Amino acid sequence: MYDYDLLVVGSANADLVIGVERRPAAGETVLGGDLSTHPGGKGANQAVAAARLGARTALLARVGEDGHGRLLLDSLRSAGVDPSGVLEGGAPTGVALITVDPSGDNSIVVSPGANARLTPADVRESAALLRAARVISAQLEIPLETVAEVVRQLPSGTRFVLNPSPPRPLPAEVLAACDPLIVNEHEARVILGADAGAEPEDWARGLLAMGPRSVVVTLGAEGALVYDGSGAARVASVKVDAVDTTGAGDAFTAALAWKLGAGAALTEAAGYAARVGAAAVTRAGAHESYPTAEEVEQL
Repeated sequence: MYDYDLLVVGSANADLVIGVERRPAAGETVLGGDLSTHPGGKGANQAVAAARLGARTALLARVGEDGHGRLLLDSLRSAGVDPSGVLEGGAPTGVALITVDPSGDNSIVVSPGANARLTPADVRESAALLRAARVISAQLEIPLETVAEVVRQLPSGTRFVLNPSPPRPLPAEVLAACDPLIVNEHEARVILGADAGAEPEDWARGLLAMGPRSVVVTLGAEGALVYDGSGAARVASVKVDAVDTTGAGDAFTAALAWKLGAGAALTEAAGYAARVGAAAVTRAGAHESYPTAEEVEQL
């Protein structure tokens, strides 16, 4: 019996968001709207998104002993995430600087802060938390060696899901544990390099050949492509009016990981995740935008 449907190992940031008419070019200054501060970070985003859907969720992360850290802890508790694995201190809480244009597209610069101090030793000391989870999800806003340690400490029977964002080359031991590896076009091209190919099917096929047990390529408003060696399948999204895409990919990953842990097939889980991601872009912010299971059903 597992205590958690999903354990997320990853980042926790304060998102500092400014709306702009257009994003600046190199050397250019543009005026934006009022600055707003939201709880975010890919790890915290995934944990809150899963908890909002009804998953029993915990987060292993690190924040600073500061106001941004308190903001994140309050948001996690409010969403129903178990924050007992959130460590404090070592550096200021991570910060993401985000610009959002009128179409809802965003550009993000991340200062890792305390996220960079989440170490392999922290993972080893959290072995009981890892054993208590049916599925473990991770991203790359924490050190890659920490993600590799999660893989080394992965309990037998626990499923590992990775969104390699921001993307970088991955060691074979991490790739081999992914079930699935979840990427967008940019992430797929970075990992595959110059021979990525032109179509999502090319990216999925190339990535699977690198060692993951399955691959999901997210395609924004076009849904997603799933590939597990038996073939590729397209998954449709829901057409919505996008307000802010911040954190939508994290909502997709969280929903997919939770559904896989509940026994859903990969295609079914991806279809549900696409609806969750679509719902998330209809509201501003990350945590504040995540839907409940009832809201997803209304789509």
